[in-house]
Amino acid sequence: MTNPVISIITPAYNRAEEVDHLIRSISEQTLNHSLFEHIISDDGSTDNTEVVVRKWCEKVDYPIHFISQENQGPGAARNHGLEVSKGDLILFIDSDCEADPKWAEIIYTEFTQKPFGACGGPDASKADFSVVQKAIDFAMTSFFTTGGMRGHSEKMIAKFFPRTHNMGMTREIYCNVGGFGPLRHGQDIELSNRIRRSGAEIRFIKDAIVYHRRRTSIRQFFKQVFNWGVARVNLYKIDKHMLEPIHVLPSISLVAVLCIIAGFIIGVPYFSFLLFSGLTALGFLSIFGGLKRSSIGVMILLPIIIPIQIGGYGLGFLWAVFHRIILGRGSMTGFVKKYYK
Repeated sequence: MTNPVISIITPAYNRAEEVDHLIRSISEQTLNHSLFEHIISDDGSTDNTEVVVRKWCEKVDYPIHFISQENQGPGAARNHGLEVSKGDLILFIDSDCEADPKWAEIIYTEFTQKPFGACGGPDASKADFSVVQKAIDFAMTSFFTTGGMRGHSEKMIAKFFPRTHNMGMTREIYCNVGGFGPLRHGQDIELSNRIRRSGAEIRFIKDAIVYHRRRTSIRQFFKQVFNWGVARVNLYKIDKHMLEPIHVLPSISLVAVLCIIAGFIIGVPYFSFLLFSGLTALGFLSIFGGLKRSSIGVMILLPIIIPIQIGGYGLGFLWAVFHRIILGRGSMTGFVKKYYK
């Protein structure tokens, strides 16, 4: 058998049910199956992830490779996958995602018609996702929150850094800049930054969509966004180009909201107007989100989800600034124990 043109790499850790959804979506790709391989790089799972993957190996008409290692984190798992991959174009998709049926075909067509060094695309939600997941998806992808800098529009307000839920790079780029670094969170941004600084073209492919299940509870979501705030400071300490003014806005917003609430409580003039205006804006955004997702549940949850998203990120950022920049301590991680609970 000739080597595949595309290697799809997925790190996995105790995500057996989600891996099942993912592999099914890869098996339904419209791209000729002889063109790709799928590598599941297990990071020391203790559930039945391997059993699920092995069953799929017998069902599909393309190679699925299951490799494993002791738990070292998603970056090390991705690097393990890179080591055994054979494709000239390497795509990354996370275990909590499902690929749109045309995902690989769209990327492959784009690459063959106009080659690039690296690429990324948007993530979205599906009809069978929970209400919490749909609400989180809107908060993460709306232009009014973080969609304008994460890659959900061709008109972005920050540099585009592909993320590993939907990311690709050529083998040539991998050989030039290397794989993923040691960061627990933000490693994909750090790799994308190295690719950008190498002079390679990074392309946003708006129609190459994956469906991202994200966190299944509000508590998990808070831990995730808090860790992202911490990660941004870690990235800044590696390379100052990875911190833009927009990344500081959540922390400024958090401090401003706390000051407005405090001013309202002690009766400072005009602060009641500011508080009312903020709540009104949040209400309108929640209504808009509910209509966009055709869900009353999403509309009800967004007044909780959006403040947690912005406040959690801002809190993690400020905490890391205090420890890393003011106190001069080393790299930080944030939540580690029971991160997925």
